[in-house]
Amino acid sequence: MMTAETADINLRPLPDHELSTIAKYVSHYPILSSESWTTALDCLMDALACHFFALKYPACTRLLGPIVPNTKVPHGARVPGTSFELDPILAAFNIGTGIRWLDFNDTWLAKEWGHPSDNLGAILAVADFMNRQKKSAYTVKNILAMMIKAYEIQGIFALENSMNQIGLDHVTFVKTASAAVAMHLLGGTEEQIIDVLSHVWIDGQSLRTYRHAPNTGSRKSWAAGDATSRGVRLAWLVHLGEMGYPTALTAKKWGFYDVTLRGKTFQFSRPFENYVMENILFKVSFPAEFHAQTAVECAIALHPTIKKRFDEIESITLTTQESAIRIISKTGPLYNYADRDHCLQYMVAVALLTGNLRAEDYTDDFAKDPRIDRLREKMKVVEDTTFTRDYLDPEKRSIANAIQIHYRDGTTSEKIQIEYPIGHKRRRAESRPLLQIKFETAVKQHFSANQSKKILKIFSDRTTVMDMPVDELMDVLIFKKE
Repeated sequence: MMTAETADINLRPLPDHELSTIAKYVSHYPILSSESWTTALDCLMDALACHFFALKYPACTRLLGPIVPNTKVPHGARVPGTSFELDPILAAFNIGTGIRWLDFNDTWLAKEWGHPSDNLGAILAVADFMNRQKKSAYTVKNILAMMIKAYEIQGIFALENSMNQIGLDHVTFVKTASAAVAMHLLGGTEEQIIDVLSHVWIDGQSLRTYRHAPNTGSRKSWAAGDATSRGVRLAWLVHLGEMGYPTALTAKKWGFYDVTLRGKTFQFSRPFENYVMENILFKVSFPAEFHAQTAVECAIALHPTIKKRFDEIESITLTTQESAIRIISKTGPLYNYADRDHCLQYMVAVALLTGNLRAEDYTDDFAKDPRIDRLREKMKVVEDTTFTRDYLDPEKRSIANAIQIHYRDGTTSEKIQIEYPIGHKRRRAESRPLLQIKFETAVKQHFSANQSKKILKIFSDRTTVMDMPVDELMDVLIFKKE
């Protein structure tokens, strides 16, 4: 006999095409590109380096650890660089927050932007937890596969769909990618991935309020940790049997498209494959919002020739792309670390003054140097439409900036222009040795000499580390006092 409940299930509509496409991709797409695998391991090492660097900042570490102090979850997920053993939902927050804290992790720029390694919070936490619960035997290669797919989901959404233009934050796409791959790692079926994705779009999405004046603040440093953790939470609920909502996007009046996008739909310019991982951008040299990376390189190049002429400067012309103007061009007071590390003029001023840019340069104490604001006041930011066009060109994906100094005597400096930052695909050969140095520096700063040696030896053999069980790798990365 058919019950009312059975009848209702039989009448449920087919799931939205977008949800089905992602679920099929996560469940079945084979990764055949050797470049994708190589770059994914680079991304794993880079994200861990960013996390280890962040652990020396109390503003970050006070947010980490168990909710109830000094408690551990038996066979729980580990948090690299700490001794925490947590449930996978909280562990995802801890890992994601550490990776993102210093704005030093890999980046993706398009109509939307973001940091695909933010998804590693979900991936590491769930894979480690499942191994420790003896429900899976995931290796590092399995992690890299999920990274490639999470990067692709977040990045392909970002190519044609701008959340920031409607006031929403890019971490929406982190939650989407994290939920999909977390569901797969929990042993979920293609149908369950569809279900968890429906929950993502039913969720309220974060506003960008905390990224812009007058409200710029430190939430931007843990928003991605929150998003990747929320993805795990939703996946866990579906894992427990919670139902999905097949037309969460397209339902008339109540779906995401009608409620949030006012009837518009997501657009996709290419299929889900491995494009994003192969074109990811690394922050190799300094922690600067990526639209400013080449501007900082230009400023560092100018430093030797102008370091004794700061008092002679009449004006400074910064030529950039439209996205940089919209997101990080700021005048007036900067109130905190979060305000400064997303200010184009501040980053350029520091690089011109010191010939470098470090995380410490965003602190209140460093920002007291009056020369920084004096230089900022002399800067004029202008758009070069060619820079904007090439920024959006999928064959170029440049992030160009140029700087020229104008002196009171009528002379000018050379106009320094850089199209591709050092972490760009077109500069991979140049960046890989520097990524290795970044990783080694982070490990040696955080761990003892003996533990550092062991960690670096493991990652020195790329073939062997790929076959290493995730829980064994995480055990090596636990902080040990010696």
